[in-house]
Amino acid sequence: MPDGAADKGISAQRLKSFIERIERLEEEKKALGADVKEVYGEAKSSGFDPKIMRKVVALRKLDPNDRQEQESLLQVYLDAVGY
Repeated sequence: MPDGAADKGISAQRLKSFIERIERLEEEKKALGADVKEVYGEAKSSGFDPKIMRKVVALRKLDPNDRQEQESLLQVYLDAVGY
């Protein structure tokens, strides 16, 4: 077997390994997404608003300075449209 063919075989096996890992992680992500949806459902049945909860989760992910900048810009836009 020429060296190039051996290299391609090794590369193909490594590629297959990466693909399989990605597939496993995608399945885990899908399962986690279902779990998150279930928690939002539980919260809704307890009287909480999932839409607002999603906004809170998104805001908590932001850097405090980025969040402040977004809030300030939102206020400028609201003022501009007279709201």
